[in-house]
Amino acid sequence: MKLTILGCYAATPRTFTNPTSQVLEIKNHLFLIDCGEGTQVQLRKNKIKFSKIQHIFISHLHGDHCFGLVGLISTFRLLNRETDLHVYGPKGIKEIITLQLKLSNSWTNYSLYFHELESKSPEVLYEDSKVSVETIPLNHRIYTNGFLFKEKPGDRKLIIGRAESLNIDVSLYNSLKKGKDVISEEGELIKNEEVTTDPAAPKSYAYCSDTVFYPEIIPQIKGSTVLYHESTFLEDKHELAAPTKHSTAKQAATIAKEAQVSKLLLGHYSTRYPDLDKFREEASEIFPNCELSDDGKIFLFE
Repeated sequence: MKLTILGCYAATPRTFTNPTSQVLEIKNHLFLIDCGEGTQVQLRKNKIKFSKIQHIFISHLHGDHCFGLVGLISTFRLLNRETDLHVYGPKGIKEIITLQLKLSNSWTNYSLYFHELESKSPEVLYEDSKVSVETIPLNHRIYTNGFLFKEKPGDRKLIIGRAESLNIDVSLYNSLKKGKDVISEEGELIKNEEVTTDPAAPKSYAYCSDTVFYPEIIPQIKGSTVLYHESTFLEDKHELAAPTKHSTAKQAATIAKEAQVSKLLLGHYSTRYPDLDKFREEASEIFPNCELSDDGKIFLFE
């Protein structure tokens, strides 16, 4: 599982920081999460192929999370894209994008599908044999979702030498990987656990931005491999968090601790702060295993 941070700052873009966007690579899928202004420039800087993006997830319709979307969609057209593109986001996102495409006479030459969201309960948006993606309802000033990306359990690992010593025909290897017992060439029943080991534990990524401190999400994200949680403010501006429906670094850490996640990534920093290390310092008091997101930073989770 690989996460590339394209932008992780709140509100307006600057010459040296970018609003929210990131790319998650998981089980041979590449998902774009949020698309603030400048996202396609950041994609180029990080050498991410546009053609590999087939699913875009937009958390909410504030500009620092979606103003780069129409530009990216238009660039796909200029690049003669043919692959379908699916956009998941709050109701209204289709109207926003199609109006701009209509007035600029820039209709796509590829199929563009909008999946508009209204539910205030978690719902599965995408699922195949390898991964699933579901919404995490958040509490912000407008309708907002986070997203939970989960790997599905992989095949069991075959102990080749053991299988050969028991004279198991190679045509049965796939059945063993799927957890089944098999019959050897001598007609002996071979229990699956004799020749396989457990697969690697499936990983999960919980993306939560933007939201006020909202413990209601804890049961859904419990035990996640990684939690990205907005941390707009430090404790010196704690009083601004509730009215703006944002969180502090300590509140993000509290969610991580209560949800028993393995790692916390902080992000969505207010641009009033010149020193990001203070975010980690404050969060670490509650949840030590935390790291700072930053533009262009790549995280690998084995």
